[in-house]
Amino acid sequence: MGAASILVIRTVTNFLAMRPRLAPALTHAELIRLCQTGRTDVLHRPATQPTGQIELDQALPGGGLPIGAVTEIMTPAGIGELRLVMPVLARLTREARYIAFVQPPHLPYPPALARYGVQLERVIAIRAAPAQALWASEQALRCSAFGAVLLWPVALTDKETRRLQLAAEASNNLAIVYRPLSAAHMTSPAALRLRLHAGTPLRIEIKKCRGGRGDRIVHCALDVAV
Repeated sequence: MGAASILVIRTVTNFLAMRPRLAPALTHAELIRLCQTGRTDVLHRPATQPTGQIELDQALPGGGLPIGAVTEIMTPAGIGELRLVMPVLARLTREARYIAFVQPPHLPYPPALARYGVQLERVIAIRAAPAQALWASEQALRCSAFGAVLLWPVALTDKETRRLQLAAEASNNLAIVYRPLSAAHMTSPAALRLRLHAGTPLRIEIKKCRGGRGDRIVHCALDVAV
């Protein structure tokens, strides 16, 4: 990992150091060592991660979000877009893997994360310029110490989505990209595309699903706000 990556890691460290209730700060050397050392179970990771939402998992090939691929979630902010993946994130942190939030519009509330069982010491938040944010997401996806990377890009091209796809494939990691509703009218190389509609229960439109049928709607009753 080069000097540019160290700069991003320092940004992460400084950000977390200001929020000790979220996680103790990792030094850039510690994070580099995690990525260099890697894990021995990369090739044995499952093909999917169940969301815990029965209706959605039953509608998805393999019963969950695809590992080693990009999942796009197109949504207005604040309707449960994080609640949908909280069981997945909790499971990954229990497996001693890190979760990266890259450019989130608002930092998730630590007590709410803990309520879902997310181990806060495994949560890393990255703030960077748009170009650096994409690069940092790729690096985290290629690092086998991570389990998932959640990215809120300002904009995203098909080429950039493919870069994230290749990075996720490299270590069989979960890539989740949050995009505005307007992106639902565009094409994308993402393996899975979900459009969320506000309501109780939450209405989820499966716009695209590699290996399965798209243009389906399922309903999920989400419980706790994050």
